[in-house]
Parts: sequence; C-alpha cells; structure tokens
Amino acid sequence: MADKKRNTQRKHIRSEGAYSLDEIRSLTMDDGTRVITSADGDIKRPVCAGIDVHKEILMAAVCKTDSKTLNAVFYVRQFKSTNSDIRTMGAWFQSHGVQDVCMESTGKYWIPVFNILEQCGQRPVLTHPKYVKQAKGQKTDFRDAVHIASMFRMDLVVASFIPPADIRDLRELCRYRLKLTYMRTSEKNRFQNSMTVSKVRLDCVFSDPFGKSASSIMEYLIMTEPEDVSDKQILSMVDRRVKASGEDILDSIHGYEFIGIQRDKLKVINLHLGQINECIRLIDEKLDYFRQKYSRIIRHLATMVGVTEESALYILGEIGTDMSVWRDDASLASWAGLSPANNASAGKKKSTRTGDGGHYLKPLLVQCALAAAKSTKKDPYFHYKYETLKKRRGHKKAIIAIARKMLVAIYHMIRDDADFLPVDHEEVLHSTKKQKGLNLDNVIAFLKEQGADDDTLRLVERQCGAQEMDAAEEMESVSSAEKKQSVSGSAATSQPIQESVNGSPVLISGSKQGRALNHHLKDPAVATATAQNELL
Repeated sequence: MADKKRNTQRKHIRSEGAYSLDEIRSLTMDDGTRVITSADGDIKRPVCAGIDVHKEILMAAVCKTDSKTLNAVFYVRQFKSTNSDIRTMGAWFQSHGVQDVCMESTGKYWIPVFNILEQCGQRPVLTHPKYVKQAKGQKTDFRDAVHIASMFRMDLVVASFIPPADIRDLRELCRYRLKLTYMRTSEKNRFQNSMTVSKVRLDCVFSDPFGKSASSIMEYLIMTEPEDVSDKQILSMVDRRVKASGEDILDSIHGYEFIGIQRDKLKVINLHLGQINECIRLIDEKLDYFRQKYSRIIRHLATMVGVTEESALYILGEIGTDMSVWRDDASLASWAGLSPANNASAGKKKSTRTGDGGHYLKPLLVQCALAAAKSTKKDPYFHYKYETLKKRRGHKKAIIAIARKMLVAIYHMIRDDADFLPVDHEEVLHSTKKQKGLNLDNVIAFLKEQGADDDTLRLVERQCGAQEMDAAEEMESVSSAEKKQSVSGSAATSQPIQESVNGSPVLISGSKQGRALNHHLKDPAVATATAQNELL
C-alpha cells in the first residue's frame, strides 16, 4: 500500500539536475499538467526508406536526416515490380546506406518485394495502409512514398507482425490445409443433400454417413442400376461393429430414386472428395517436418487441456516461436483480437468489443477454449474459471476470456520453455470444492466468532434441537405418498416462534429458506435468527 501511495504522488519540477526516463513519463505539475517528453528525440531512423507498392510499379523514397539541422532530404526513384528491378532497388538502397525499409501491405504484391529485400540484407517493415494514408487533395505516388519515409523516420508507423521465413512456410501450409478442410466439409454437405433428395436415408441409421460402411453402400448404389441392386450385397458391406440392424439399413435404402442428374452429381462430388483428401495427405507429409522441428514446443503446449498437438502446430504457425517480438503477453493478446478495446471520449467509456485481429488464431483459440471449458475430469482448471465467469458475464464473454487466458499461458510456456502449470492451479482446484452443508455445529462456531454470549448459544441449541425432534416426529407420522404435500403445507401454516435474545425480539420460523447468514454479522441477535432459519 505504501508503494502505491508513493507512485501516485505528484512530482514537482526540479530547478537543477535531470530526470530519469521513468520520471519524465510520469511527470505531473502542481496544476495537474502532464509533461511528456520523447526520451531519444523524435527522429528514430536518420537513414531509412519508404516504398509505395503497386501491381506494376514501385515508388521508392530514401530519407536522409542531417545530424545538425535535423532536416530531411528525400531521394525518390521509380522501379518496376519485376524481380530484377526489385534487386536493383535493393542495391540502390545499399548504396545510400539504407537498412530499414517500410512498405504498405497492398494485396499480395508486397510479398515478393518483402522477400527479395530480406535476401538483399535490408530489414523490411510492413504496415497497414490506414497507418500511412495520405491526406486527400494532393495524393500522388510520389507524395505517398515521401510520406511513408517521413513517418517511418519518426517511428509513427505501426509495424505488422511478419514471422521468420520458416514460420511463414508453416503458416502457409496450415492455412491452406484449413481451407481444404472447409472445402471438404462443404462437399460433404452437398453429398448429403443429394442423398436426401434421392431418398437415401443412410444418415438416419449410421452415426457417420461418410464412414466405411456407408461410403461402400453409397458407392455401390451410384455405380449399380436400381434393378440390379441386391440386398444381400448391401448387407455384406456393413461392418460387424455397426449397431444398426440389417432390416433398418435396408429400410433406409428401399425406394430410393436418383432424380435427374443426382447420380452424376454424386459421382463428381465423390471424385472431388478423393482429390481433396489426397491434397490434405500431401500437406500432412510436409507438416511432419515442422512437427519434428518444433516437437519440444509442441509437447509443452499439448500439456494444456484443450490444446492438441495438431492445434499447437497451428498456433505456432500464427505466432511463431520467438516471443521477444511481442512487448508482453498483453500485446500478443491484443494482436490476436482477444483484448477489450480502449475507446473513451469526453470521460465516457464507449464500446469495449474485442478487435477483428487474428482471423485464423482467434477462432482456433475459441475452439480450444470450448474444449477446455468442458473438461471436468482430466484437468478442470479452465472449467472452474469458465463457470465463475459465466455466472457474471455470460457464455460468450466467458469463452473469450478463457481463450485469452490460454494465449497468455502459451506466451509464457514458449518463452520459458516450460509445461503448463499456472501459479493459481492448486488454489483454483481447492477453492471450488463443494462446501459442507450447514449444521448446528457450524452455526455455533459461527456465533462464537461473532461474539455471542453463552445464553444465546444455549438458547439456539435448545430451540434447534426441539425443532429437529418435532420435524422428525412429523415426518414419521405422514405416509410416503403425502410427504411432499405435508412438507410444503407445514412451511406455509407453521407459526413462527418468538423469543428474546439480549432484549431484542427474534422470530424463529420453521422454514428452510433462510439464506442470509452473512447479513448483519455485527448484530448477534439477527445472526442468531438467520442461523436458525438456515438450519430449520
């Protein structure tokens, strides 16, 4: 608490001496004025370059800053987007001593420029066009290149995260495999729609309509004319482990009819599904190299519930293995679109919806969070976290919060080369255990903690004991068929017992609806009555 007060104190202006960097950032005058000073000056890169990328041309501008006057001189030159001209541009940058190059992400046209400049020894930086957008009115390619270089030397450009070359290759494979998976799912839906139109209801008797047995039967029906279809041949294709009976399987097929071009459509879909599966198999073979290369990190990530080795490989393809590129775990969560937005104006906080970042990483982490929230046996850590958040914020916000917690844990696991073991793991597991039911001993102990005298304790014991005996005798007298009605009726018709504790009237009812044991803890009389209501 003392440190917190010390940090909130205002610093006064010194007449002599210098301020440290931390003091400059938090300097506040007596009148409330905040003083913010750039620590290293406004010019971060005295020599740099900016490129306005287009499909056919590249407008490059080299910026050189005079060390004394701090005036900038720009050298602008136009290049073509061919590979040879890009290498010529890289050599031109080297002749001016340029190492840092900034460019805007224009479609996919920036990728060859980025790769070739990286091979030429430059350090290319990619930024979103919205951060270097030129004002309307006098916008030209020449001015755009100068504007990008000018903002880049002041470090006013927000750089996009571009992982190393090997991680970029892993990312391309993972994203392409994901797209093929989506495509395969779409084809399966079309296949199943054609089955429904053709009155083939194998999806009603098989749990997986694309399993071995169902696929064999469908292929047989597609390739055979209806009059040549044999029930015996169909039953011979059914696996012995299938739970459905042969009669149900035949009933789902009898009367089928391929209307119009449904047979041809099913043939094409089957062919396309086979091709997609072959493409996915080839990509998996390529991914085996990365699985072996990053096997240690994948094993660490797989120790977290909800994250499999496959999903761990996809996560590495999105964030890489070098966590030093992120300022901290909060920066990574913000980039992934899992942090609430900071949008306030005129002292009012507006929408705090999460951002749109992480188009591939965010859905993946949400799927992992859903799996972790359902885990109650293997490791219920995230399950307990989810249940706590769900009560206050709802399902959707709780899942986003769990996804963010998982990403923060992944950041530290990769950075520290360690397995999943949060600092509050044991505390969360033990604090969520079900508490024992309230009984007379617990009530007496609670009243002692609140300072109740001996007369009050004896009165509570006597009244509660009498009430328990009366309730037991009453339950024995009624029949089993009238138990529920008698219990509900007794709660409504029973008269409260009025007693006096320490001169204060206390009402002790026979119902079991007292739930405010922690209310008015400083008043022993009210605490006594509340405790008795909870017991009875």
